[in-house]
Amino acid sequence: MDPARVDALARDLAAAGFTGGGVRALIGDDAEAALGRMVAEPARRAARRGPGPLATLLHAFVLGDAVPEAAMAEALPSLGVDGAVGLGIAERRAAPAPLVAPLVAIRLHAYRDALGGGEWWIASDLDELAGVAPLRPDHVLGVGGAARTLAALLPAVRSASALDLGTGCGVIALHLRRFAARVVATDISERALWFTALNARLNGVDGIETRLGSLYDPVEGERFDLIASNPPFVITPRTAGVPSYEYRDGGATGDGLMAAVVGGLHAHLVPGGAARLLGNWETVDGEAGLDRVRAWAGRRGAPLDAWAIERESLDPVRYAELWLRDGGTLPRDDAHDALLDAWLDDFEARGVSAVGMGWLALRRPVGDASLARFERVPQSVALEHVGSHLSAAFDDAAWLAELSDPSLAAEHLLVAPDVTEARHQLPGAAGPTVIELRQGGALGRTVSVDTALAALVGACDGELSVGVLIGAIAGLLEVDEQILAADLLPRVRELVLVGILRRG
Repeated sequence: MDPARVDALARDLAAAGFTGGGVRALIGDDAEAALGRMVAEPARRAARRGPGPLATLLHAFVLGDAVPEAAMAEALPSLGVDGAVGLGIAERRAAPAPLVAPLVAIRLHAYRDALGGGEWWIASDLDELAGVAPLRPDHVLGVGGAARTLAALLPAVRSASALDLGTGCGVIALHLRRFAARVVATDISERALWFTALNARLNGVDGIETRLGSLYDPVEGERFDLIASNPPFVITPRTAGVPSYEYRDGGATGDGLMAAVVGGLHAHLVPGGAARLLGNWETVDGEAGLDRVRAWAGRRGAPLDAWAIERESLDPVRYAELWLRDGGTLPRDDAHDALLDAWLDDFEARGVSAVGMGWLALRRPVGDASLARFERVPQSVALEHVGSHLSAAFDDAAWLAELSDPSLAAEHLLVAPDVTEARHQLPGAAGPTVIELRQGGALGRTVSVDTALAALVGACDGELSVGVLIGAIAGLLEVDEQILAADLLPRVRELVLVGILRRG
């Protein structure tokens, strides 16, 4: 890769107005929304109505269209067509007229984090939006929902070093570099590392080192403050004739790759270092997937603080259908039923009855582990709040672990500003039959509480201690204060951990 050519490409993209706002102004909101649904034709029609350098770049690098060579030369005055060919992002085609066809996609990724917001150009392989199907085995994904989710989970904390395990196109490495002084990005795919280096240079981001190899092999003996990974965790039958894709299949049996990723964290995190992962886990012979994750994180001699959040659980048929569609195989295709049988045979042979899909937040504790939470969270979650919430939860768990009940009773707590209360009662009833606390942020929980806990939370404004509030509530309800405290304090701990109450 020629850095000078990448710099020329960046100048040309900027000069053409190849930004989110520029593309939106060219094609309109409806066509832009259609692109998000992987529907290209509305944007293509709109671009034809406004020819020029921006339309040419949109046709080529967003939609995957071959464009006249003269138009591409106009759109890339600094790089030139020869430079684009030499860089490996385009090729010439001679029939029926001189054309230039893209070899990569270059699309816009808008981001926002604790340091502010911005936009990156992200190059990746051409995909279904560009009319490419089936995908090549070493296909490198662009920015999709999984990458956006993982980026949102990252803790917004300054650190010396970070590891992007299985970097793909490198977008997570770019996110990590905003907070880490040094980022190592690894992958088994040389093509993925080429895209990572290209995207770093294209966006003027330094401090990212790429290394070729599987899992932790390229960083043996090294430790990091933060490890992030959207690994190739898709459970794929190890059967002849079943397509494998590097971006999603790590070659392990079942969820063995996820077990290896989690199992290697303790050795590659500094004490207090954090990890954020996306993944799958199987329910095998009646052992729930989240229980198996608990075992991965709690290995003897290498325990981790862990919060596993299962967002969805699929039966074997639905799981197989999901990844057949992802690979471009539809029910009407000749190969569909044979491939589906291969997946179902594999699950049946290994006793798999369900596959969980979700997020893992982990930390290497400085002392004893203090957080072990494994739960299903199916409700809608506003991703922009999750990263900071999870970071705070690990700190709160360590704080709570050191805090006796009398010490907790002496604390002054605050109700989080995003929490609201809802009360429901039957017509004519003297009081509510259901009281709910609802989060607007964090994980968007709705927690049912009784009158005493609702009163305690409502009074947590930082002025009075928890113990004083419990005493007052006991007097109002005419109940024993010690009995009420024994009931409320464990639930107060839970409300702190889930972000409904905060330390004052």
